[in-house]
Amino acid sequence: MDSGELGGDSGETNGTRRTGDSTEAMDSTETADSTGIGPKREWWKEAVVYQLYPRSFYDANGDGFGDLPGVEAKLDYLDALGVDVVWLNPVYDSPDADHGYDIRDYRSIMPEYGTMDDFDHVLAGLHDREIKLVMDLVVNHTSDEHEWFRKSRQSRDSDYRDFYIWREGRGDGPGGKGEPPNNWESAFGGPAWTYDERTARYYLHLFDEKQPDLNWDNPEVRERIYDMMDWWLEKGIDGFRMDVIDLISKAEGLPDGDADSGWTGSEHFTSGPRAHEFVAEMYEEVLAGRDVMTVGEMPGATVEEAQRYLGPDGDGLNMVFHFEHVSLDYGETGNRWSIGEWDLAEFKQVLTKWQNGLEGEGWNSVYLGNHDWPRIVSRFGDDGLYRIESAKLLATLLFTLRGTPYVYQGDEIGMTNFPFEREAQVRDVSARNFVERKKADGWERAEILEVVTMRSRDNARTPMQWSDDEYAGFTDGESWIPVNPNYEAVNVADARHKDDSIWHYYRELIDLRHARDVLVYGSYDLLLPDDPDVYAFLRTLGDERVLVVLNFRDGTPTFSLPAEVAFDGTELLVSNYPVDGAKPRSFELRPYEARVYELE
Repeated sequence: MDSGELGGDSGETNGTRRTGDSTEAMDSTETADSTGIGPKREWWKEAVVYQLYPRSFYDANGDGFGDLPGVEAKLDYLDALGVDVVWLNPVYDSPDADHGYDIRDYRSIMPEYGTMDDFDHVLAGLHDREIKLVMDLVVNHTSDEHEWFRKSRQSRDSDYRDFYIWREGRGDGPGGKGEPPNNWESAFGGPAWTYDERTARYYLHLFDEKQPDLNWDNPEVRERIYDMMDWWLEKGIDGFRMDVIDLISKAEGLPDGDADSGWTGSEHFTSGPRAHEFVAEMYEEVLAGRDVMTVGEMPGATVEEAQRYLGPDGDGLNMVFHFEHVSLDYGETGNRWSIGEWDLAEFKQVLTKWQNGLEGEGWNSVYLGNHDWPRIVSRFGDDGLYRIESAKLLATLLFTLRGTPYVYQGDEIGMTNFPFEREAQVRDVSARNFVERKKADGWERAEILEVVTMRSRDNARTPMQWSDDEYAGFTDGESWIPVNPNYEAVNVADARHKDDSIWHYYRELIDLRHARDVLVYGSYDLLLPDDPDVYAFLRTLGDERVLVVLNFRDGTPTFSLPAEVAFDGTELLVSNYPVDGAKPRSFELRPYEARVYELE
């Protein structure tokens, strides 16, 4: 039975979605209300985005690998949840060194996912349900099996040589090849350079060695990329999520980087000298005049850099993904494999800086996790006793901050990190490289797996847990990656049958955000900035005010509304515990409690 048939609804739309082209509220020429308060309306500001990782979503043919027919089979599920946009992780043809982020052919579908006809069916099915589709755009690098790179490495005189970044080694080095051209590191560990015997030169790869970086200084490369983007938009997709788009420009001369930084060399390739020029050119050549959604993943973006990338006064992008709030628990070395603690006061400070910094200057993307990060309830909540309460709390934050919210698949049922017990369970190339490095350093196996359990991208990539059937209802075969053993208790079928589940709470929040302009366009004001347990803020739009109160701990702190916040009446809009008629002037919070009030 398809999960869209489970639970207490028919799978029809909930009536509040606002992204359809014919919806009056989507008119981008309007302001947020009739008085002109608030920014210009755009459908992508009012939308809720669901990130879909296709290899782990649903397997329709029983080979253990999620596929496009599997996505099509679950479209009613997405419709029932009430989301407006699907961000589809890469399904392009790929040798799969980095789970599809190493693209061999931008205009073909990886056979394991299906065919282009299957893609077209998914696109049409989403549009039939008034859900838009955003594709991953991976153009900092390609696969080393891409035709361009195969031709580039044939000869130093190849017409495609300058499509990539080739350099001579430094010094004599072993076998005369010299040392790498500089000290830059790959994000996946080790040097960012690989020596190619055929032409006796090194090529740059900021990620895996099978992901050579494109040379964006070459105008022909940019022209080919823009042509490819236009091809997909002509097929009818609704925009792009742009993978590591702030890395496309490298500093002239490729100088050595600071070896003490979290990513050696990053100061020379993060928002490099021509990055804004290239993104602005992309906008003018491809995106201008099209009603599409764009979000740029930018590992090193600051608020000031983001302002330059965004909007008609910047480079034209709609939103960016910054990493500042998801890097707060990095340890001493400043990277994901160094474990530290995160502090709520600092977390609030960072989110507030972005909320205020982009007001009037751009638009926020609001996310707590995705396919590259651990599960949000395991990282920012409590995946044990208070899994349900903390999952609902995190959802409340996600849907009440100013910006477009991104839901990662499985978060709507409170999926958790995977309990790794063996190296053989690890699939992520970055995690595998970490395991091998630490084994060489003499780390104990248990110590290595403890870090992997907290940090591996595999945590977000275990199969979607549809039911308590074998392999969580994801496949009839053997899953490509292990299923989290808690699937018998944590699954869609169970969640949709329980009215007080995380799933239904997500749907309630999505409906609330669709119904209340103040939660989309309202200003943001942080309350109690130094409180170590409570995150509270106001959203205001004209005469509308909403108070959000979140207890991020398992204790029972007392919330007191600052005296300067006056109100005559209140209405409780949503909460993750039963609440009596108490007014929000002062009250004791329960562990991981969330409340949202309208103040009158």
